[in-house]
Amino acid sequence: MGDSHGPDGVRLDRWLWAARFFKTRSLAVEAIGGGKVQVNGHRAKRAKLVHIGDELLIRRGPFEHRVIVRAIAERRGPAPEAQALYQETAESALRREALSAQLKSISAPVFRTKGRPTKKERRDIDRFRRNGDL
Repeated sequence: MGDSHGPDGVRLDRWLWAARFFKTRSLAVEAIGGGKVQVNGHRAKRAKLVHIGDELLIRRGPFEHRVIVRAIAERRGPAPEAQALYQETAESALRREALSAQLKSISAPVFRTKGRPTKKERRDIDRFRRNGDL
Protein backbone atom coordinates (compact mmCIF):
# COMPACT_ATOMS: atom_id res chain seq x y z
CA MET A 1 0.00 0.00 0.00
CA GLY A 2 0.96 3.65 -0.16
CA ASP A 3 2.94 5.60 2.33
CA SER A 4 0.79 7.14 5.08
CA HIS A 5 2.78 10.36 5.12
CA GLY A 6 4.90 12.46 2.83
CA PRO A 7 8.01 14.38 3.73
CA ASP A 8 5.94 17.18 5.25
CA GLY A 9 2.47 15.71 5.72
CA VAL A 10 0.56 13.02 7.55
CA ARG A 11 -2.88 11.48 7.10
CA LEU A 12 -5.67 13.49 8.67
CA ASP A 13 -7.03 10.59 10.74
CA ARG A 14 -3.58 9.84 12.16
CA TRP A 15 -2.91 13.49 13.01
CA LEU A 16 -6.27 13.92 14.78
CA TRP A 17 -5.55 10.80 16.83
CA ALA A 18 -1.98 11.90 17.62
CA ALA A 19 -3.21 15.38 18.63
CA ARG A 20 -5.70 13.71 21.00
CA PHE A 21 -8.86 15.13 19.48
CA PHE A 22 -10.15 11.55 19.29
CA LYS A 23 -9.42 8.59 21.53
CA THR A 24 -9.07 6.12 18.66
CA ARG A 25 -8.31 6.38 14.97
CA SER A 26 -11.62 4.71 14.17
CA LEU A 27 -13.46 7.52 15.99
CA ALA A 28 -11.43 10.02 13.98
CA VAL A 29 -12.32 8.22 10.74
CA GLU A 30 -16.00 8.21 11.72
CA ALA A 31 -15.95 11.96 12.43
CA ILE A 32 -14.17 12.70 9.15
CA GLY A 33 -16.64 10.55 7.21
CA GLY A 34 -19.54 12.32 8.93
CA GLY A 35 -18.30 15.71 7.74
CA LYS A 36 -17.34 16.91 11.21
CA VAL A 37 -13.79 17.79 10.16
CA GLN A 38 -12.81 20.37 7.53
CA VAL A 39 -9.36 21.22 6.22
CA ASN A 40 -8.89 24.78 4.98
CA GLY A 41 -12.67 25.22 4.72
CA HIS A 42 -13.29 22.07 2.67
CA ARG A 43 -14.70 18.72 3.72
CA ALA A 44 -11.85 16.22 3.81
CA LYS A 45 -11.35 12.49 3.52
CA ARG A 46 -9.39 10.49 6.07
CA ALA A 47 -6.37 10.00 3.80
CA LYS A 48 -6.01 13.75 3.16
CA LEU A 49 -2.48 14.85 3.97
CA VAL A 50 -2.26 17.50 6.67
CA HIS A 51 0.58 20.00 6.39
CA ILE A 52 1.99 22.60 8.76
CA GLY A 53 -0.07 25.77 8.48
CA ASP A 54 -3.34 24.03 7.54
CA GLU A 55 -6.46 25.26 9.33
CA LEU A 56 -8.76 22.56 10.68
CA LEU A 57 -12.34 22.89 11.87
CA ILE A 58 -13.25 20.03 14.21
CA ARG A 59 -16.80 19.63 15.52
CA ARG A 60 -17.20 17.48 18.63
CA GLY A 61 -20.71 17.55 20.06
CA PRO A 62 -21.82 21.14 20.52
CA PHE A 63 -18.22 22.41 20.47
CA GLU A 64 -16.15 23.60 17.51
CA HIS A 65 -12.36 23.71 17.56
CA ARG A 66 -10.67 25.85 14.91
CA VAL A 67 -6.97 25.01 15.02
CA ILE A 68 -3.87 25.69 12.98
CA VAL A 69 -1.45 22.79 12.50
CA ARG A 70 1.93 23.71 14.02
CA ALA A 71 3.70 20.33 13.87
CA ILE A 72 3.29 16.91 12.29
CA ALA A 73 3.19 13.70 14.31
CA GLU A 74 2.19 10.16 13.49
CA ARG A 75 2.60 8.69 16.94
CA ARG A 76 0.44 9.51 19.90
CA GLY A 77 2.52 10.97 22.70
CA PRO A 78 1.84 12.56 26.07
CA ALA A 79 -0.75 15.34 26.30
CA PRO A 80 1.80 18.21 26.41
CA GLU A 81 3.34 16.94 23.15
CA ALA A 82 -0.11 16.62 21.59
CA GLN A 83 -1.00 20.20 22.53
CA ALA A 84 2.19 21.40 20.85
CA LEU A 85 0.95 20.00 17.52
CA TYR A 86 -1.66 22.73 17.08
CA GLN A 87 -2.67 26.23 18.10
CA GLU A 88 -6.33 27.00 18.65
CA THR A 89 -7.48 30.35 17.34
CA ALA A 90 -8.42 32.92 20.00
CA GLU A 91 -11.91 33.32 18.54
CA SER A 92 -12.51 29.56 18.71
CA ALA A 93 -11.35 29.34 22.34
CA LEU A 94 -13.59 32.25 23.39
CA ARG A 95 -16.60 30.80 21.60
CA ARG A 96 -16.03 27.37 23.20
CA GLU A 97 -15.67 28.83 26.71
CA ALA A 98 -18.85 30.91 26.26
CA LEU A 99 -20.79 27.87 25.06
CA SER A 100 -19.46 25.79 27.95
CA ALA A 101 -20.55 28.42 30.49
CA GLN A 102 -23.95 28.68 28.81
CA LEU A 103 -24.46 24.91 28.89
CA LYS A 104 -23.51 24.79 32.58
CA SER A 105 -25.99 27.55 33.43
CA ILE A 106 -28.96 25.92 31.69
CA SER A 107 -28.40 22.38 32.91
CA ALA A 108 -31.07 21.19 35.30
CA PRO A 109 -30.04 20.62 38.90
CA VAL A 110 -29.66 16.99 39.85
CA PHE A 111 -31.12 15.92 43.17
CA ARG A 112 -29.20 13.15 44.79
CA THR A 113 -30.73 10.85 47.34
CA LYS A 114 -28.92 8.75 49.88
CA GLY A 115 -31.04 5.68 49.23
CA ARG A 116 -34.35 4.73 50.78
CA PRO A 117 -36.31 7.48 52.53
CA THR A 118 -36.28 7.56 56.32
CA LYS A 119 -39.50 7.16 58.30
CA LYS A 120 -39.87 10.94 58.59
CA GLU A 121 -39.20 11.47 54.87
CA ARG A 122 -41.75 8.75 54.04
CA ARG A 123 -44.41 10.52 56.15
CA ASP A 124 -43.65 13.80 54.38
CA ILE A 125 -44.00 12.08 50.99
CA ASP A 126 -47.30 10.48 52.01
CA ARG A 127 -48.60 13.82 53.33
CA PHE A 128 -47.59 15.49 50.08
CA ARG A 129 -49.40 12.86 47.99
CA ARG A 130 -52.56 12.95 50.18
CA ASN A 131 -52.93 16.69 49.72
CA GLY A 132 -53.26 16.15 45.98
CA ASP A 133 -50.18 18.17 45.13
CA LEU A 134 -48.76 15.42 42.98
